[in-house]
Amino acid sequence: MTTILKIDSSITGDASVSRQLTEATVGQLRRSAPDAKLVQRDLVATPLSHLTLGGSGDDDVLDEFLAADAVVIGAPMYNFSIPSQLKAWIDRIAVAGKTFRYTDAGPEGLAGGKRVVIAISRGGFYTPDNAFEHVESYLKSLFNFIGIEPEFVHSDGVNYGPDQRAAGIANGLAEVERLAA
Repeated sequence: MTTILKIDSSITGDASVSRQLTEATVGQLRRSAPDAKLVQRDLVATPLSHLTLGGSGDDDVLDEFLAADAVVIGAPMYNFSIPSQLKAWIDRIAVAGKTFRYTDAGPEGLAGGKRVVIAISRGGFYTPDNAFEHVESYLKSLFNFIGIEPEFVHSDGVNYGPDQRAAGIANGLAEVERLAA
């Protein structure tokens, strides 16, 4: 059975654009796997602590990630980066010996074979070469490091007023519809 893991990190609840995109993405993935098991983790409702020298104590987070066939992540841009809630989750899945290892030839990702779709919502407009864009560039680098080529859907300009917010959401939903099944 296919397992889809949905990760939400937006603090804005029902007003969240990234949460709209993660819901739509899960719906799109379920069209090709209607019996898929859905595991949901809301990092705002149930926050993870930050790492300490004593360890994380959250092995279930890594186990959920490793068991998933597809992972859908909501990643709103907060102050040019990802929310700290999402960073705490990433710190639980980027684990030497589990999702990557160091070899004589350099680092090797161990988490390949799963699909990761990241739903990005941004108040402004950013391109990958924009000096302030630290969401897509960071997440692409991180997932590549652990052996995964992530896919992205975007809603940009959502803080430029109601018309642009609607246009940004429509663009993100259209990108979700274009995801290959």
